[in-house]
Amino acid sequence: MRCFYVHEADGRLSRNVTDRPDTELPMGDVTIGVEYSSLNYKDALAATGNKAIAPIFPHVPGIDAAGVVIEGTQAFAEGTKVIVTGYDLGGKRWGGWSERIRVPEEWLVKLPSTLSTREAMILGTAGFTAAQCVRELVRNEVPTDGKPVVVTGATGGVGCLAIQLLSRLGYQVIAVTGKPHETAWLKSLGASEVVSRNTLDGDASRPLLAARFAAAIDTVGGSMLETLLKCVDVNGCVAACGMVAGTELSMTVYPFILRGVRLAGITSALCPMPERQRIWQRLAVEWKLQSLEAIVTEVELDQLNPKIDDILVGNIRGRVLVRI
Repeated sequence: MRCFYVHEADGRLSRNVTDRPDTELPMGDVTIGVEYSSLNYKDALAATGNKAIAPIFPHVPGIDAAGVVIEGTQAFAEGTKVIVTGYDLGGKRWGGWSERIRVPEEWLVKLPSTLSTREAMILGTAGFTAAQCVRELVRNEVPTDGKPVVVTGATGGVGCLAIQLLSRLGYQVIAVTGKPHETAWLKSLGASEVVSRNTLDGDASRPLLAARFAAAIDTVGGSMLETLLKCVDVNGCVAACGMVAGTELSMTVYPFILRGVRLAGITSALCPMPERQRIWQRLAVEWKLQSLEAIVTEVELDQLNPKIDDILVGNIRGRVLVRI
């Protein structure tokens, strides 16, 4: 089977597309013929030797996969179309950048009939995470007719999909980015305004800032998350799903106590299966996006290496779909 293989040789890490025998697949209940995967930041880390993500080499990255069951179980018979995202796929376990994968059946979601495997992987973990964030705003009854919702890291996979989902649900969206040349593209996705991340910087010593937003979806963390928590209005919600800009919060509890702001942490890899199935069903029906092609770049396995380098330095716009 053809796969993107990351291995160590003579003390150096190599990554290349090669053929490997099926016997190298791990033990599992279900073998899947993968049709599509995607490129995520976590995949790029795994592909470049990050032991915190992929502790054992050789390794095949790919935290997302969609395809058809080749060898199955009673619940997932041969020919069933399925989605796998999260868990240990592409981290501690052989991932989706391969013509075949083998996984426990409890990791599988049956592909909704209104989604193709291609659409599912344009969404992938990024779309699933964006939907989890939007779900938190809906759960917290953030109104669509109030102040705007702000989305950080707007040109990334989670950010651009969150903009599309929020716009579909009727929210006014402010997109925050360090790439002002992408303003027209972000507005075409549904952002009503695009601002530089520098414009959100506030006085770090102040426990509260002007309540400018009804809610926020933050994909970067660090000082940006602190600022957003201080800027959200009474009973607002901030869904936090990223930490590329920092892992710590240095702030008071004032936003939580004086304004009732809610901080909702998002974990996509460990989302319980019943909720996982509900989110995919929403993405397939009531929240289905009709403009996915506007955010996707499609590549094959042997075109991944430059894209890996690009995503690590922030040079990717939207989603990179991997055709297997």
